[in-house]
Amino acid sequence: MAQTHRSLRTLAAALAAAVLLSGCPAPSQRPLPPSNPIPGPQPSGPLTPGPLTPIPPPPPRAPPSPRENHLSATLLLVTQSRTLASHGDLDGASSTLDRALRIEPNNPLLWIELGRLRLLESDAHQAEGCARKALSAASGDHGTQAQAGRLLADALRAQRRNQEAIEIERQPFMR
Repeated sequence: MAQTHRSLRTLAAALAAAVLLSGCPAPSQRPLPPSNPIPGPQPSGPLTPGPLTPIPPPPPRAPPSPRENHLSATLLLVTQSRTLASHGDLDGASSTLDRALRIEPNNPLLWIELGRLRLLESDAHQAEGCARKALSAASGDHGTQAQAGRLLADALRAQRRNQEAIEIERQPFMR
C-alpha cells in the first residue's frame, strides 16, 4: 500500500513537471550579429559631422477645454439604479449606486445620483455629504458643480438650514 502511494506521488510529480515544462519554449540559438552591420562601402577616414539642421519647434497646443465629467462604465448601473428607484426599490437602487462608486469613486455625477437617492429616502444629512463630495470632485466642470450645488441647497433646506442654502445658491458656480 505504501509503495502504491509512493508510485502515485512519483507519477503525479512527473506529470506536474511535464505540464510545467511543456509550456516553456526551448532555448533558441540566436545568430551572432555580423561584424559589419551596415552594408555597402565603409568610409576609411575619420568621420566629420555635416551641418546641423535645426529641428522646428512643435506646433502650439490648443488650450485645454474645460473639464467635463461623464458617466462611462457606470452608466448601466446608474440606469439600473434609476429603474429600481422608480419601482420603489430604494435599497436595491442604493446598493447599485454603491457598486458604481466602487468602480469610479471620484466621479461627482455618481455622488450626485446617490445624494438625490438619499433625499428620496428622507436622509438629508447623507444627501448633504454626497453633495459636498460631488462639489469637491467636480472642480473645473461648471455644469457638474451647479448640479452638486443644487443638491446641496436642497439637502440643506430639507434640514431647515435655509440661510446656508441661500448662500450656496449665491456661489459663482451656481450662475
